Amino acid sequence: MSEEKNDIIRRTGTVSGMTFLSRLLGLIRDVIVAHVFGAKSAADAFFVAFRIPNLFRRLLAEGALTVSFVPVFSEYLKQDREEAKKIVGIVASVFLLILLALSSVAIIVAPWIVRAMAFGFSQDPEKFALTVTLTRLLFPYLVFVSLAALAMGVLNSLKHFAAPASSPIFLNIGIIIGALFLTPYFDPPVMGLAWGVLLGGLLQLAINVPVMVKYGFFPRLRWNPRHPAVKKIVHLMIPSAYGAAVYQFNVVIITLLASFLPSGAVSYLWYADRLMEFPVGIFGISVAAVILPTLSDHAAHRNWDKLNETLSYGLRLTFFISIPAAVGLIVLAEPIIRVIFQHGSFTDHAAQATAQALLFFALGLPFISGVRVVTNAYYSFQEPKTPVKVANLSVLVNLILALLLMKPLKHNGLALAISLSSFFNFFVQVILFQKRMRGLRFRDLVISVSKICLASLIMGGLILWGQQKWPILEEKTLILQMGYLMAFVFIGVAIYGGVSWLVKSQEMREVLNLWNAPSKK
Repeated sequence: MSEEKNDIIRRTGTVSGMTFLSRLLGLIRDVIVAHVFGAKSAADAFFVAFRIPNLFRRLLAEGALTVSFVPVFSEYLKQDREEAKKIVGIVASVFLLILLALSSVAIIVAPWIVRAMAFGFSQDPEKFALTVTLTRLLFPYLVFVSLAALAMGVLNSLKHFAAPASSPIFLNIGIIIGALFLTPYFDPPVMGLAWGVLLGGLLQLAINVPVMVKYGFFPRLRWNPRHPAVKKIVHLMIPSAYGAAVYQFNVVIITLLASFLPSGAVSYLWYADRLMEFPVGIFGISVAAVILPTLSDHAAHRNWDKLNETLSYGLRLTFFISIPAAVGLIVLAEPIIRVIFQHGSFTDHAAQATAQALLFFALGLPFISGVRVVTNAYYSFQEPKTPVKVANLSVLVNLILALLLMKPLKHNGLALAISLSSFFNFFVQVILFQKRMRGLRFRDLVISVSKICLASLIMGGLILWGQQKWPILEEKTLILQMGYLMAFVFIGVAIYGGVSWLVKSQEMREVLNLWNAPSKK
């Protein structure tokens, strides 16, 4: 195995490990929020309000700034390190002004934003007013988290992944503090949860500061919006903001449509999406973040064969984890939801409805993860137009499917629409990439995915059989249910790993080889 693949696996392991801790803490956070607020009106209001600055974060920060900044910054970093330092300060200055202006405008027009995001809330004036108030309070979070994303882009380009990957941990800590300790001091209590978000966003930015100082890239504010690097980044950001965040646009569509369904539909989709993002964040986003600097390096050197090889390997690594994760979520959807969320204000009906949504979301997990990797390949050679065109079609597909499916399947139809549109988005992008670059290793990819699917189906079948013999939910105590659930998860991982080894999965062997290899000093 090449040293580059070794580095990708090592870095993915670092990012995945930190992301796992973050997502685990996020899961605990969601359990606490579900326990305190359930799937009631206040929870619906908070989730819509929190989703609004989150959408802008995905558009402007993770979705646009990072993927546009890294390729341009990598070019300057290779040529002139001192100039690269100046660029960080210039971009930080320009971006900070944009963020402050955007947040100020958004706070003023919050009622119209909420009406666009959740028009159905207009039928309940109290719920609508609470959502507007929460939206206004939460928008400064966008400033903190977007600047943290800029720091993440700088550090990832320097091949430092630990601090950026760990920063979301502190957002979860802030929200947990808000849910447990701040809510008693506010009326309504959900306002304390919003203040927890702001605290978490500030901590998320602060954790990156010492590392930026250590590398000598802490930005000094410089006002030079006409710098060629800024123009190039902005030129890439405009289409990138849409193309990279298409999944979030689709989530906005289903949130809007869910607001017309009976109360609780928004919350069912929120909790299910949060669980679905657990494996997406750990593996899909991790692989995409790790390979972007490597892809950008190959693009800067015009080494297209290496770029194709890295993309192919990134996709195989993504599917190696996301396909079995999807199967696991499908076969264990109901026990996962009931064990994690069915406490306090979270009712039996809410648990069943959320489990159904999770099943339909999970169908799209491999494609949602794969899209992130393929999209970053386009951005690495600064060609964002194709992902944007495909994204437009994908959003249209999602809207049409959602309208067709929401009547017969309710909120489950909205979750299924996202999965199907993600499938469409992924395959069209891959086909167009192959036509342009003519080097993607389709044969290796097909062989790899075939072995992954075989191992995943065997794992899923054995887990279903095991649940019939030893039902998780028949256990009386929560501790025993959690124990059984964890046992099934670990057994499933062992079965998948064993079958993958037996069918000679290349990804399994590479992971084992790296595990047995001496540590890199």
